[in-house]
Amino acid sequence: MSRATLKKDPRDVAGMFDDVAKRYDITNTVLSMGQVYVWRAAVREALRITTGMKILDIAAGTGTSTEVYKNAGAETVALDFSIGMVTVGKQRQPDMDFIAGDATALPFADGTFDAVTISYGLRNVNDPDLALREMLRIVRPGGTLVVNEFSTPTWKPFRALYNFYLGTALPTLSTLVSSDSEAYDYLAESILDWPSQEAFAKRVQEAGWRNVEYRNLSGGIVALHRATKPE
Repeated sequence: MSRATLKKDPRDVAGMFDDVAKRYDITNTVLSMGQVYVWRAAVREALRITTGMKILDIAAGTGTSTEVYKNAGAETVALDFSIGMVTVGKQRQPDMDFIAGDATALPFADGTFDAVTISYGLRNVNDPDLALREMLRIVRPGGTLVVNEFSTPTWKPFRALYNFYLGTALPTLSTLVSSDSEAYDYLAESILDWPSQEAFAKRVQEAGWRNVEYRNLSGGIVALHRATKPE
């Protein structure tokens, strides 16, 4: 078993996700109470997929999100830093393109993709701002960025309840459904450490993206940020 810290050493993060790869999808479904399907559909809509559109899905895990975009008609590449995640993904979906790679040093030429997306993974990157600039580089001018990430519930009473869930209920549930409950202790800490919707939108803008907008999902448990690369 391994556990990453908020220092987000790449080896620790990769090792942690290697450990949870086989049960990762079912654990996400249980811990999100099924909301992960709603959030995934929101990302698909934000991407505005057309047939043949080239999409890079970063922090794709086992490719469950990538499959949704592929089924909508996109040409997809699923990229993840965890060799364990990529291995499980290839076993489950052998016809999908999987690549093991680092979000801060993407192995693609400039302007390769029409869109890039990352869900629940940017907060695990040791330099999120560099990753945002790398995503900008590999997307064509006019292309799209969609980031879906855990965020800050907007209603104060709900936020207090949510924080209680992260600190108390989530660790208990994770011991029942995950092979590495300590990894989900890190999950809670990294969510609470992530910037607010407005603060993150500013960082997206500072990375060079334009037309930055966001909307809250599930009361702000998750925030979906969308932006475009300047023409």
